[in-house]
Amino acid sequence: MSSRKRPQKTHEARPDVSEENPLPTEHQPDPQPTDNLIAEIHETADKLARDQATRGDMKIIARALKELRYAFKVFTPYRRKRKITVFGSARTKPDHPAYQEAVEFGRRMAEVGWYVVTGAGGGIMEGAHVGAGRAMSMGLNIMLPFEQSSNPIISDDPKLVHFKYFFTRKLMFVKEVHAIALFAGGFGTQDEAWETLTLVQTGKRDLMPIVCIDYPGSTYWADWLEYIKKQLLKEKLISPADLSLVKVVDSAEDAVDEVLGFYAVYNSMRFIREKLYIRLHRAPDDALLERLNSDFKDIIASGRIERVSAHAYESDDDHLAELPRIAFVFNRRDYGRLRQLVDVINDALTIENVAPPPTTQPAS
Repeated sequence: MSSRKRPQKTHEARPDVSEENPLPTEHQPDPQPTDNLIAEIHETADKLARDQATRGDMKIIARALKELRYAFKVFTPYRRKRKITVFGSARTKPDHPAYQEAVEFGRRMAEVGWYVVTGAGGGIMEGAHVGAGRAMSMGLNIMLPFEQSSNPIISDDPKLVHFKYFFTRKLMFVKEVHAIALFAGGFGTQDEAWETLTLVQTGKRDLMPIVCIDYPGSTYWADWLEYIKKQLLKEKLISPADLSLVKVVDSAEDAVDEVLGFYAVYNSMRFIREKLYIRLHRAPDDALLERLNSDFKDIIASGRIERVSAHAYESDDDHLAELPRIAFVFNRRDYGRLRQLVDVINDALTIENVAPPPTTQPAS
């Protein structure tokens, strides 16, 4: 919810720089081969039979499993591509300023190599896809008795997935992307905003930029932010640092700068045993390390923040092996402060008008 302005930078397309970790964020080495996990699924199904689960319960589980399996299949080829989810009202008309802002945002994100993921409907979702174009659009449609048809940009595209359940669809919206953008919307948009914030605040989803976009003259998200400050922060229901997890802007240009600025130096994060590894595009020098250890000692559970090499358990992320890293024992509680640490690194190491170098092993 920070409102500070980043210095203007020139961003170049570099979509193939990170893999997306699954939820939850504690991505630990899995001692079980895939065959064992498949056996667990079979065992769970057998237990449902022994439990004499109702037909209704069985249908929910079977349908959810089918939906997730197919969605994973669709998204797997794009796992190392940068993607952003765009939320917003399906009722916004094409002549509305918010729709036009969504078109501009989708266009600008696609120009720098990002795929634009939406709920595939009309309104803001359609606008973002119009801007991005069919090739750079992905859709997660919900089957409803109304507002269920996909927009013409993504309709019949192989990158479109249809869902019966909101909970499976919402998992994909957050799990498979690297940023979230929200335009004005109704109950659904508000639900998506709060759930995304909750997942990042509690560490159930890796850090990523969450940006709320008002069109010029609108105060939809600005008023929402004031409510959070007046009711949640004032009553100490959230921490001051939690305001760093989301930013409110009033133009597509500022939203793009916020998203790309987050990845200017930061690449990704991964927990390995008790330590958090943060992959970067530039290594911090000794002076910056000292600053981080001093300014963020409150979130260091033990030891210090140190430069490290790739861990052996990161072998499944070999395309990131050559990236510089820092690691430390994070307290796994103060994710707002962790976001502030990333902001300090980005601000300190971003070189004006020069895009960060790509990884030495681009995604295939």
